[in-house]
This record gives sequence, structure tokens and C-alpha cells, in this order.
Amino acid sequence: MALEDKAGALDICQMAKYQIGKIRSAKGITQQALAARVGISDSQLGRFDTGEREPRVSELMRIGDALGVPWTSLIEDQEPPKRFAPLISWVSAGTLVAPEASEDFDTARQISIDDLTPGRWIALRVDGDSMDRISPPDSVILVNLDDKLLVPNACYVIVTEDGAATYKRFRSNPDRFAPVSTNSDHDDIFPEGAVTVLGRVRRSMIDM
Repeated sequence: MALEDKAGALDICQMAKYQIGKIRSAKGITQQALAARVGISDSQLGRFDTGEREPRVSELMRIGDALGVPWTSLIEDQEPPKRFAPLISWVSAGTLVAPEASEDFDTARQISIDDLTPGRWIALRVDGDSMDRISPPDSVILVNLDDKLLVPNACYVIVTEDGAATYKRFRSNPDRFAPVSTNSDHDDIFPEGAVTVLGRVRRSMIDM
């Protein structure tokens, strides 16, 4: 599963206690009949009802269509879902560097970000001081994988074709990725070749 898909699954899985069973019963539709309409197994739908397995948004949309209700009604009257970002690795705040290893999504430390906007989020620990005015070394940044549009003065994690990555602020005219640092030794990065925006950095945190 791709990194973006894993983050999306983690985000959706924080929702709990869906209204599927209640709405289905009110409409007089059996679990078996609803499962057939949705195109999933009876046992899979049963796990949704019990909370043993949490459906994705795409599955909720199909269930809502089958029940004749907006899919959002399946999660109404619930506490707002907490969002969690798995702390999966570190990122260079300096030159482009490929991390040597990363944590598994299922076992990584989960950082609560319930007050942030919807998205697929990951957390990365900052290595280096080229962004220390915003994110000192060893701070943790939260990256929205769904937010890739480059906006001048916004901060991003970018990745090259060979897997090297860095965390910088985007500047335009000319396009470049610049440090925000107290250390004047750091230079702007003018990427050569294809560069992928992994996501936009929306928050920086540090333990005291």
C-alpha cells in the first residue's frame, strides 16, 4: 500500500460507532440485503456495524447510496473524529538526504492532531538547522499529503527521483526551496530534474 493510502486509512479509522445498523434497521433492510446492494460480504458489513472494522469514505458513500441517505448521516451525532499522524521517519532540514529507515504505520507513535483540517497526515522529525526559525532540530512537523499545491512562502517536504528529501520554504521568481534559518551557511535549493511534493507542512511542534 502506498504511503498516501496508508495515511488515508489511518485517518478514516479514527471514526467510530457508525449509524449504519440503526439506519438499516429503521428502513427495514436486512444486513444481508444491504451487503448485496453495496457489493461487499455480509461478514464485512457486520464488522462495520460492530466497529471491528472501520469503513473507508468510499465504502460509506456506497452504503449511503444503498440506504438512500447522505453518507455523512452515517457518522452524524458522533464526537468529531480525532486525526492522528504516524511519526514514521525523519526529514533533512538541510541538503537533500534519503532517510535510512522508517517506522511501520501500524507500530509508529501516533500524534493526535484533532484540531487540524481533514487530510492524510504524517509526522516527521526534523534533522538539521536550516529551518530552525520555524522548526528547531528534533522538532516534529506535521505534513498533509493531500496538500501539494505550491504556494509562495509555504513550507513543504519535497522528494527527488532517487528518494532524497528535504524540508524547506517554497519561494518563487525563480522557483526554489529556501532555508528559514539562523545559520547563514545554508543555501537555497534549485532542484535539478523531477521533484515531487510529498506534502505541505502545516504545523511544527517541539517537546519541552
